[in-house]
Amino acid sequence: MRTYIGTQQIAGAAEFEELALGFDELPAGIDRDLFRGPLTPETPQERAARLDVAREVIAELAAQGEGGDEVAAWDALYADALTRTVPFLRAARAAGRSVQAGEVAA
Repeated sequence: MRTYIGTQQIAGAAEFEELALGFDELPAGIDRDLFRGPLTPETPQERAARLDVAREVIAELAAQGEGGDEVAAWDALYADALTRTVPFLRAARAAGRSVQAGEVAA
């Protein structure tokens, strides 16, 4: 089965994400999994440790932003927003649906 977005055939999961979400590349230095969580389940201890580190990174970026680094300020806002998101695939799995990259959940 082939997957298309518009007239573009999708070659892989990264290309699907890029075309579906409308971004060319991730901001340099931002690890989305640190802020939003991994696609796989994590233990409560792993989650607590990840969130502690994420809060520290956001605080450092915000401090750099207040010091005049505009890129760090935008990165802090982006990272903070990611902490309030749930990856689509993880949410679908939690709802008991099997969704592969490139499929549309019903």
